[in-house]
Amino acid sequence: MNKSESLHKDPNSFAEAATEALKLGFGEPIAISAETGLGMTALHESLRPMLENYMAKVLDGKSSQDENLSQDNGSSKDDESKLPLQLAIVGRPNVGKSTLLNVLLQEDRVLVGPEAGLTRDSVRAQFQYQGRTVYLVDTAGWLQRGDRHKGPNSLSVMQSRKNLMRAHIVALVLDAEEIAKARRSMTHAEVVIARQAVEEGRGLVVVVNKMDLLKGPRNSALYKRVKEAVPQEIQMVIPQITGIPVLFISAIDGRGRAAVMSQVIAAYEKWCLRLSTARLNRWLRKVASRHSWKDQGSQTKIKYFTQVKARPPTFVAFVSGNTKLSDTYVRFLTKSLKEDFDMGGIPIRIMQRSVPRMASGSSSKTGHSTGKTVERTPSDKRSVVV
Repeated sequence: MNKSESLHKDPNSFAEAATEALKLGFGEPIAISAETGLGMTALHESLRPMLENYMAKVLDGKSSQDENLSQDNGSSKDDESKLPLQLAIVGRPNVGKSTLLNVLLQEDRVLVGPEAGLTRDSVRAQFQYQGRTVYLVDTAGWLQRGDRHKGPNSLSVMQSRKNLMRAHIVALVLDAEEIAKARRSMTHAEVVIARQAVEEGRGLVVVVNKMDLLKGPRNSALYKRVKEAVPQEIQMVIPQITGIPVLFISAIDGRGRAAVMSQVIAAYEKWCLRLSTARLNRWLRKVASRHSWKDQGSQTKIKYFTQVKARPPTFVAFVSGNTKLSDTYVRFLTKSLKEDFDMGGIPIRIMQRSVPRMASGSSSKTGHSTGKTVERTPSDKRSVVV
């Protein structure tokens, strides 16, 4: 039951609403407020068992499929990576998003000019690039917090957010001239865009536009400083994603189409990557052998590691008992996956699932179920039952 913030103040009203909801026959209702966040914990706890059961079914089906794969068949990304690509161009107003769209389409599809805010509604277009279908969306400029007043601007920002969530790859456009003047690479609005793209599991490509304004003998130092500072600052504000591609172009000169599309397609193929379970577990053994922990005994053991989905790549680590992997170990696995399988620049998700331990009184081949012990003689290594 949404919009329940007023019901919690009056117990009688809450009881009446709950009774009416129970009559629908869908079970016990959960009172929430999407606006204030009230009741979200209870909603999460009620949905969690359903999600775990669903993931268990997916994993069982995945395991049976992986048994039929050969060990040399490392990945099966071809099918999904050939699907149409959805690319969203986002950024602040007047950074050259519409100009970049015209360059990618190789035609003057949208109106461009020096005035900010020419694009109010999202512009959709479709084109072919090297035999691949690409759906392109040019979004309205994202405004700062103080500029998001009610009216057309707020509606444009809301529509831009929806397009970002629908996209596969997000191209964040920055203004090189503004970076040189402000001595920082990203404003608050641009940091919000980048982090939201990562949280939604989208691939991210950063495009620094208007580099032509920094050319010339007078601006050579600025040109060099911008190219060095932008990748470093992006890594600082988005530390959870390493290897985000950064391109420096001048869209008004009609250049950069091949470079942008090359990085976008590379990020999309990584985003669709699938790895077989056999290959992942061989990789896990190598990773565990080359990393030394201070306390090996207390470190949680991973019994099984598999990929349950792509777009973005999502993995599940099966751990013994009710223990959980530490945050340090999860970060180590994420970093190793990106380095060993060339998955930099895209978000990777690692989930955990507990595997029940065998009971101490369960039967085994060593004779524990009969109450007998097995003793090994040091001379001829024969087993003697005593």
